[in-house]
Formats: sequence, C-alpha cells, structure tokens
Amino acid sequence: MMKFNSTGDSQTQEIERRIRANDPAFNTKFSYANNYIKTSKYTVITFLPLNLFEQFQRLANFYFLCLLVLQLIPVISSLTPFTTAVPLILVLALTAVKDAYDDFQRHRSDSQVNNRKSLVLRNGHLVEERWFKVQVGDVIRMENDQFVAADVLILSTSEPNGLCYIETAELDGETNLKCRQCLIETAEMGQEPENLGSFDGDIVCEPPNNHLNKFEGTLTWKGKRYALDNDRVLLRGCILRNTQWCYGVVIFAGRDTKLMQNSGKTKFKRTSIDRLLNFIILGIVFFLLSMCLFCTIACAVWELMIGQHFRVYLPWDELIPREEPPKEEPIEGAVIISLLVFFSYAIILNTVVPISLYVSVEVIRLLQSFLINWDLKMYHEASDTPAKARTTTLNEELGQIEYIFSDKTGTLTQNIMTFNKCTIAGKSYGEVIDPRTGEVFENLETVSPVDFSKNPYFEPKFRFYDQSLYDAVLNGDRDVHMFFRHLALCHTVMADERLGKLEYQAQSPDENALVSAARNFEFVFKERTPDSITITAVGVEEVYDLLCILDFNNVRKRMSVVLQSRADDRIYLLCKGADSIVYERLEVGSVDIKSRTQEHLNKFAGEGLRTLVLAVKELTLEYFEDWKNRHHEASTSMVNREEKLDTIYEEIERDMKLIGATAIEDKLQDGVSTCIANLIQADIKVWVLTGDKQETAINIGYSCQLLTDEMNDIFIVDTASFEEVKSQLLKFLDALQKGSCAPVDNSRLGDMSLVTFSESEFGPSFHAGDCDSSHDHDGNGGYALIVNGHSLVHALNPQLEQLFLELASQCKAVICCRVTPLQKALVVELVKKFKKAVTLAIGDGANDVSMIKSMLTSSRTSLLL
Repeated sequence: MMKFNSTGDSQTQEIERRIRANDPAFNTKFSYANNYIKTSKYTVITFLPLNLFEQFQRLANFYFLCLLVLQLIPVISSLTPFTTAVPLILVLALTAVKDAYDDFQRHRSDSQVNNRKSLVLRNGHLVEERWFKVQVGDVIRMENDQFVAADVLILSTSEPNGLCYIETAELDGETNLKCRQCLIETAEMGQEPENLGSFDGDIVCEPPNNHLNKFEGTLTWKGKRYALDNDRVLLRGCILRNTQWCYGVVIFAGRDTKLMQNSGKTKFKRTSIDRLLNFIILGIVFFLLSMCLFCTIACAVWELMIGQHFRVYLPWDELIPREEPPKEEPIEGAVIISLLVFFSYAIILNTVVPISLYVSVEVIRLLQSFLINWDLKMYHEASDTPAKARTTTLNEELGQIEYIFSDKTGTLTQNIMTFNKCTIAGKSYGEVIDPRTGEVFENLETVSPVDFSKNPYFEPKFRFYDQSLYDAVLNGDRDVHMFFRHLALCHTVMADERLGKLEYQAQSPDENALVSAARNFEFVFKERTPDSITITAVGVEEVYDLLCILDFNNVRKRMSVVLQSRADDRIYLLCKGADSIVYERLEVGSVDIKSRTQEHLNKFAGEGLRTLVLAVKELTLEYFEDWKNRHHEASTSMVNREEKLDTIYEEIERDMKLIGATAIEDKLQDGVSTCIANLIQADIKVWVLTGDKQETAINIGYSCQLLTDEMNDIFIVDTASFEEVKSQLLKFLDALQKGSCAPVDNSRLGDMSLVTFSESEFGPSFHAGDCDSSHDHDGNGGYALIVNGHSLVHALNPQLEQLFLELASQCKAVICCRVTPLQKALVVELVKKFKKAVTLAIGDGANDVSMIKSMLTSSRTSLLL
C-alpha cells in the first residue's frame, strides 16, 4: 500500500507512489490526480470577489469605497453618491476587463492543452482520448513531433535498443536534443497492443516533486526488479523528436507532473511603482484627514463660541438631542456637529486623492508594452525574433534595475564549442610556431589548417592548425591514441547515419565538440547500443562492452564509463571532468606530467578556454563484479539512493592515471562588450555566476569588458576555511574603504596565465596587478570581486553574509566561479534580502533554474529575460 506521513493538522503527505500498469481499479484506490491542468486565476463564480479583493488592495480604490459608503449617509453627505460611484465603478470595471481578458487567455490556453488528443491503450485497443481523461497507470502512445501528455515511464520505442530523442525547451530552455532509453526487457514488447495491454509491471517511485533532473524508482515485472532513473522517463512538456513512436506508462499526471510542480500558482504582482503610489496616496490621505481634523476642531470652537447663538436661523441637525430649557454652553451638541462636519469635509475634499492616476498608469504600461514590441533595435534578424513584452505589469521595472545576475555559458557566450587545444602526457598541442621568427602565430587565419581529407569521416567545417598532433596519430603515438580513444568512448552521444552521412546527437555542445574532434583525428564513434560502443581507430574497428555509466551532474562535475574490450577482455574506467575534481582522484606519482598539465590548464583557462581533464584506470574482473553487485543494490534502493550511489562512485573513481586535457573555445555573443560597458556606465551592478574555472571566468570578464585595466584592483577570495575567508573579506573591505590597493596581496593573480585581447575585438587588455593607488573607490577606477565556489560556501554563512555583501555591493563587478545551481540561488536571495533592489536574472540552461526561481518566489519584483 502507499505510504503516508502524518502531520499535526490531520493531513497526509504522499512519500512513496505505487502504480500498476493497465490496472485502473488498483490505481484508483490512491486518488491520484487526473491529467487536467489549470493555470488560470479565476472562474466565473470567483472572478468578481477575487478581482475586487485584489483591486481594493490599492489604497485609492479602498479610500473611494469608504467615501462612497459615507456619501450614502444623508446626514453627513452634501454630495450625491454618484459623484464617487461613477468614477470608482469605471476604474474597477476597466481594470476588471483587463484582468478578465488576461485570464481568458489562460483559460483558452488551458482548454487547448487539456483537449489535445492522445492515443491510450484501453482493453488491448488504442483509442483516442483527450489529455484530461488520461489517468495514472494508462499506457499511451506518443508520435514524432508530439508533446508528451504526462510524465511517463518509457516502455518501447521505434528506434533500435529502445532509444528516443526529446526536446526539453519548455522545461529548461535547452533546444539541443536529449536521448532517453527504455529498459531492454520492456523494449521487446514493441508496438503490439496485445503485449503492451498485458503489461502489468508494478512501479514504486518517489512522490510528486519539482526536480527536473532527478527521478528514483523501481519496476517489478515477471519476478525481477529493475532500477529506474531520469533516463527512463519522459516529462510532460517535452516534444518527441526523430522518433516515429514511443509507448509509456503514466506515472504522474496533471498537477503532479514535474512541469506543473515547477509552475507554481499565478500570483498577484505589485511593482515598485504600485507600492510607491500606495505610499504617496497614503500620505495624501493623512494630509486630507489632517485638514478634516483641523476643520472639525474649528467647527466645534465656532459652534461653542458663536454658532449656538444663531440656532434660530441655523438650526442644528435633528440628531442632536434637544434640551429644555437650552443649556448656556451646549458642549454635547457642538461635539456632535463637529464630528458630522469631519465626515462632510472628507467627502467635499475627496478630489485631493487622484483616483484617475491608476488609470493613467495602466494606460501608460499598455502603451509601453506596444513600444517594446515595435522596437526595431531589439529585433534579432538572424533568428527573426522581435522583442516581446509578455506582461504589461512589470515594464517600468526595466528602468529601475540595480543588479543583474547572469550566467556565462550560452548567455555571455554563444554556446558554440570548437576543439581548440589539448595537452597529452604533458605535451601541449594547438599552437603553431612561425619557423622564421620562432614565435607563436597570433592570427591562425593566415595559417593553413591540417588536411584531414584522407579520413573518409572527416568534417569539412572542422579546423585545427597544429600538424604535429595529426602526425602523432598517424605515427601510432600510444598516448595520443589513448587520448582520442578516450574522447570517442567516454560520452553519451548518439550516432545516426542519414543520407550516407554520419551525424551525432549530443546532449551538450561540449560533448559534440570532443567526439567530433576524435572523429576528425580518425577515432570515429560509429554506433552505440545499450550494452556496447563501436568505434574505428585509425581504420580498425574496435568494439567495447558498455558495463556501466557513471553520470555527470553539477555536484560530481565529472562523468565516467566502464568498458570491456572485446579484443583482449581488459576492463577500463574512463573518466573526464573538471580539473579540480579529477586531480583529487589521480594516483600518486607522475608529478612531472601532472605539473606540466596543470601549467597548460592554467594557460588554456587564461585564454578563456573551457577545459576538461581525462583519466583512465584499469580494473580487474573480480573487483568489478563485486563493485557491480553493490552498485545494483544502491541503484535499486528507495532510501537515500543518491547518497549511496555517490559513495559507490567515489570508491571506483580513485587512483586513476592522468591522460591529458582538452581546451574548447566558446565565443562571446555579438555586442556583449558594448552592452556590459553601457550597463556599468548606467551604474547597474553586473554579477556573473558561473561554474567555470576562476581563470576562465576572469578572462571572459576582461574580454567582455566586465573587468577593465582601469580598475584599481581585483579582490580574489579563494581560501577554503571559514577563518581564512573572513580574514580575506575584512582585508579587502579595509583596502576598499582606504581607497588603495597597496595592502592587498592577490598572489593568485601572479600565477595566472592571462591572454591579452585586442581593443578592437574584445576590449581592454589585462595586466596583472595593475592599479593606481591615487584612485579611490568613488573614482572612475572601481573594484572587482572574484569569489570561488568553495570560498562562497563560507561567505554565504549567516555570520559572514552581510560582510560579503557589503564588500560585493561596493564593487563595480562581481564574478562567482565554480558555483553550483544552489549557490546561484543563495547569492540572488542574499542581495534581495538585504538590498531590497529590483533585480534581473538571465540564464539559458537547467542549472540556472534555481537562480531564476528564487527571484520568482521573492516578495520583491524581479524580471526574467
């Protein structure tokens, strides 16, 4: 039975989900959500009360409502209620019509999605059903270029080995295709309705959550238990690509799908202008009440001193009790009259509060949205994409942004990767020496590229200029062969032959660039099956049994594969990842190769290149069999599966041998330098949050003019302990406040190998340690702050976070490198918590989702690009 946690309010929370395929009676017992979705705010019944509640949160509307109530009391009102009711109703009606139109669009979108058609297996036959009728446990058929109706476990596909390709742009913004694969055991069912209709597997999995890149579960079928992970699942919102058909069993539907779990509820958003208007109107109301109070006191004094003597001509209101005989000083009557006068003056002076101001603001916002849509300077001709204002509520916030948080890869850069350089066994390749001068060619466009035409699989667009690397391949250099064999084997790329040409489908441009490089150097990745990889190495076919894949994630920052060569039955672990991660797991020894490779890595990073380190380890059959059994136990565990797998991975990824490293170029986006320079000139603080190396991030910062050599100094926080980080922050803050960089010792700057960019191409060049102590922090120079990921852990500690923010907020530019997605979110939250500023987050990938979501859930208004 399904497990629940009890809570104090007698509600239950699902902690484990159980599903039986093709068994509605079993699944109905758990009352799982159906596939109907709702993103609208109102219904016909709730529209009027909810919309009025939202509108009366505006003080002006609430004030005029109170005024209208007062005007309905004849004894205090000298004006007809229509003078207030008509404009108030007009304002409320216009705003309600706008809100109703926006919500109608949501209803129409919901209806369109809910009424999409899907093929569902019912009693052994495929029938067409609308999406909202799909239930958990149903087996559905998806076809090429169709949206996936719900979160499903893949059972079989049209592609060999149970593969299928999906586009996840609606989930994480990434347009490159991703590969998913079903279990081999279920793939054998094909598309036969009899086989699929009789499938009765029991699925036990995690409860609904918003983790797009994580899924844990097990499938029990025919007496065997199989581990399920994210690679076996298609999420709602994905589009099936390059796959004729695919069958899957629904595990999450409707509001339980990961897409809907991430969407959250539609909230009423108030901008800083709205809050400012509320504050101003509150002040006006207090001014009005002060005037009414003054008039009230004056009226009471006049009635007591003068007015009471003219009651024959100006009789008091009937509400005032008549006394026989009349008192000489009728204080009670004067007080009542003055109180009535207070409300009368509030009605008479109501024009002091500008009710039409809100209408004017709404009209201006609407016109602004049209101007944004029509702006030719924001039209991107290459992709035929105009600017589009997706809301009329937040437009004015664009002019009030104080902080911009940006990812680097794919945001500042184009995310188009090219294999540029490499280092193998301590020897660097990729630079071309001029034989006449003995110096390195700066402009490789004047050099003839290596001729790969003898290779039948070469790509005409591939360019590499160092002939010595290709000569080493042809001469049979063992280290070079091992390097490219590693690139051809350690990846998750899929190969597909179309129209006689070999094409690759990669989950990231990095992998595609590395596999393509190996292909052009005659180590061609040819074919992948669920249990084997086939390559040709300099014309000789090699087949390897794929024993295990140790996936990459943002915490591990590495991936590994375990392979067994069919030629000699030797088992290898191939690993690639970030240098700081892989170096910690290398075998003892080979100090010379390690140090030379590290020098090359620093040089590559200094040129703004993305680096990966490659390593290998040979395993014995006995050790691997024992490790594989423990790996299977961890992968099928429903308790702390990730922690158990991490422990198993750590065990095998040790004592590896260093092979070399790759260096990939990711070019800047067009116009980035000018854009950032203009933003800084507008006194907008730009923070770059990236997972890249410190040296790479710094040099990209210089190339895009986020950092300039006019800056007084660059503060680098790169220590690993709490006390050291605290000491660095205090030292840098003291140096900044004194306006001199003399006390600061950034020794790491001297160790970096930095590239100089030409002014015309990338902006000012960098000179380490260049500073002018005559500049103060209020001058034109300014300061920049660089923080490493392991230092940021301590800087975000509650004891240091305000110290870190004080230093960072006084710097013109901040770059946080080697950061995790969670750290990105924490940095954004820190700024919003203490600075109360309007902020803008820019990202393009799944690792930016947490940063952007943290802005959406804030009470402060945030903008997304």
